[in-house]
Amino acid sequence: MREETLYPIKETNKIGFWSSTALVVGNMIGSGIFLLPSTLAIYGGISLLGWLFSSLGAVLLALVFGHLGRLAPQTTGGPYAYTRKGLGDFPAYLVAWGYWISIWCTNAAIAVALVGYLGVFFPLLGEQPLAAVLTGLGCIWLFSWINSKDIKTIALVQIITTLLKITPIILVGFVGLLYLQSDHFVPFNLSGTSNFSAITATTTLTLFAFLGMESATVPSATIRNPEKTVKKATIVGTLFTVVVYILSSVAIMGSIPPETLAVSTAPFADVAALIWGPSARYIVAAGAVIATMGALNGWILIQGQIPMAAARDKLFPQVFKKVNRRGAPISGIVISSILASLLMLLNYSKSLVAAFAFMMKLSTLSVLTPYLFSTASFAILMFLNKEKNSTGKLIIALLAFCFSIWIVIGCGQEIVFLGFLLLMMGIPFYVWLQRNK
Repeated sequence: MREETLYPIKETNKIGFWSSTALVVGNMIGSGIFLLPSTLAIYGGISLLGWLFSSLGAVLLALVFGHLGRLAPQTTGGPYAYTRKGLGDFPAYLVAWGYWISIWCTNAAIAVALVGYLGVFFPLLGEQPLAAVLTGLGCIWLFSWINSKDIKTIALVQIITTLLKITPIILVGFVGLLYLQSDHFVPFNLSGTSNFSAITATTTLTLFAFLGMESATVPSATIRNPEKTVKKATIVGTLFTVVVYILSSVAIMGSIPPETLAVSTAPFADVAALIWGPSARYIVAAGAVIATMGALNGWILIQGQIPMAAARDKLFPQVFKKVNRRGAPISGIVISSILASLLMLLNYSKSLVAAFAFMMKLSTLSVLTPYLFSTASFAILMFLNKEKNSTGKLIIALLAFCFSIWIVIGCGQEIVFLGFLLLMMGIPFYVWLQRNK
């Protein structure tokens, strides 16, 4: 193991538009879409409005990150790097800390969802918590090993899993529309709360499925022609994912009664069985397994990049700066995977869907700090770069900022309190690092 100040990556070894787009789509289309229909079932048809608002918010944030990728192309760390350029060291540290927490929370949630779909093939996983935990841990560490390889190997795995995962989702989405039953959307609001409260809650939950729209900005220094590629991959990947999500969600909610959907651990597979027979359940479940594996692969790539970028700037412990001979930030990958494993172990006393929902909200809240600071940095960098015709971009930044604040409110008191504690726990480390610095 060795330390590097820069990635030793030649131009020929960098990744291009398709690999970058696969990283964006692959990180978004994972555990979120495959278990969210079950999580949203208790709200009823009103959750479709949640999908609509989260889609609009995701597009706004994608536009912000796309423009940031053009303003600061040769960077590593995405939201962290942009915040440091626009706001300075301390906000950048909070972003790195919050984003890092979000990533390993996300990986724990993905591992839970992966185990849920593997349970279609191995029912023991739904009956024996120990077997489920060991399987989830095995998946986390398998992809941690894959991410110790070079960036082109990781990108190839991401392209393959992305292509394999979107096929069953699109099939279920299109064909499932033929099996819609209107009574599954009545009453429209099943939550027992006001319509606004239900929309806020479902928007918060569904935004989790869009986390990762900024993925192409994080390894920007390893992408060819990042000034154009990062922006294009971010926007194209997000728009494609919006269409896939809304189409498939309508199909699933209209095909399965809400009371049945609420307890399903593999809703896509259940719809496939309804349409094509029992054997199709296994085909779609296999697609879901591949999807969650692809998302886990992409997020483990990100979980090493963020703390490494901060460590290079002496804003994270220097152990995170260590890379292996292939240039992979191996220390950050290993430490983050240990934390994801611990979180997964702590939450397996809950039901599969309950554990997924808890980690999903915690992950969403943790990533909102990077989103808020990145949006503010976007406005500042536009002024510093004396951007022309900036009024429209400032409006996008303001709307994205307001949307992120709304989602913070929607996370609820328990999650906000826990997320605040996790964020504040990082401040003593910052003081300690500054003292040594």
